[in-house]
Amino acid sequence: MAVEDHKSDKTLWRYRAPAQMDQVQLAMWTELLEKRTGISLAKNRKSFLLTSLSTRMRELGYCCYDEYFQYLIDGRRGAVEWEILVDRLTVHESRFYRDERALSLLQEKFLPEQCLQTATKEQDTLNVWSLGCATGEEAYSLAMLIDDFMLKNNVNRYYSITASDISSASLSTAREGVYHINRLKNVPLNLLNLFFTRTDKSHYRINDRLRKRVCFARLNILHLSRAKLGMMDLIYCQNVLIYFKRRYRQMILEHLVKHLRPGGLLVLGAGEISAWKHNDMQPVNYPGTLAFKRINRDTQA
Repeated sequence: MAVEDHKSDKTLWRYRAPAQMDQVQLAMWTELLEKRTGISLAKNRKSFLLTSLSTRMRELGYCCYDEYFQYLIDGRRGAVEWEILVDRLTVHESRFYRDERALSLLQEKFLPEQCLQTATKEQDTLNVWSLGCATGEEAYSLAMLIDDFMLKNNVNRYYSITASDISSASLSTAREGVYHINRLKNVPLNLLNLFFTRTDKSHYRINDRLRKRVCFARLNILHLSRAKLGMMDLIYCQNVLIYFKRRYRQMILEHLVKHLRPGGLLVLGAGEISAWKHNDMQPVNYPGTLAFKRINRDTQA
């Protein structure tokens, strides 16, 4: 009997193509996603939406998109389910030292200005914000870069990194700080030896030296106005804006500027927004990057 049940389970969970979705249903789902997260789902990602929805629906026993939709918007239980679904619908692809040009900008221009030219402010905290941090590789990459720079230049300045993402599951992975060796291919060997401990043949764990500098927090980027964050010296927001319509991008950038100290740096992904101007921000000229520095009007002539 147990063998028959086992066979039945295997048959039940074999791959099935997602059910068809009409244009009205598609509009309802994409509107819900945009309303709750701001993420605009491109037409060429319809198959991704259908696959993600159908997989989760099968786990719960739903076979109709409309029934599952009603479940999602049903008060408290729907809110809990939305947390799970949004993790399936958001992208968590990341790796260490993902954008070498942006990190070079920090190493060659930002950190010398912040840490060497203000060396008398040894008690000041260097505050960094990593938005859309996914599973933590970006935030830890920033921590490695800053820590290594301070060690090499004998800088005694405290730094902290706030890393935010909408996915609770991704943040849980980030807090654990254990990564497969494939994610670490771009990490320089000296930093790998300094900041990681090997746990088995294929995994490494971030050392406590860095873990205690990074605070991971769940944040919906549409709710930046509610974020209880202080002023930042560096805001690192790469490969985030591309998922939002331009009106949302403008709104997000306005909020980010409000959290940036005079002289602070905002780093975006190259090509994420074009022709953006702000009275308090000036473009930073560095090859292969898109970055803006907040103007310190007290020092202007």
